[in-house]
Amino acid sequence: MLHPSYSDLMKVVNSEVEPGEEKIVNSRYSIVMATSKRARQIIAGHEPMVKAREGEKPLSIAIEELEQGKIRILGEEEEKEA
Repeated sequence: MLHPSYSDLMKVVNSEVEPGEEKIVNSRYSIVMATSKRARQIIAGHEPMVKAREGEKPLSIAIEELEQGKIRILGEEEEKEA
């Protein structure tokens, strides 16, 4: 089983959203896409933003980064601005 759970990760990502605003992440798909994109960046040579253990897989590192708030998933409006 994946730890943390998808629902825990969704809570972390949406924690900065004010009541009444649209949530950044509404599905598992968004979590999967964000962590897989970050894992590909790590594979390509980007430095992990968390302390990685010897032999830890890039996807596990990406999930830990998301859980600790080191990476953000941008909403549609923020993504257009970037």
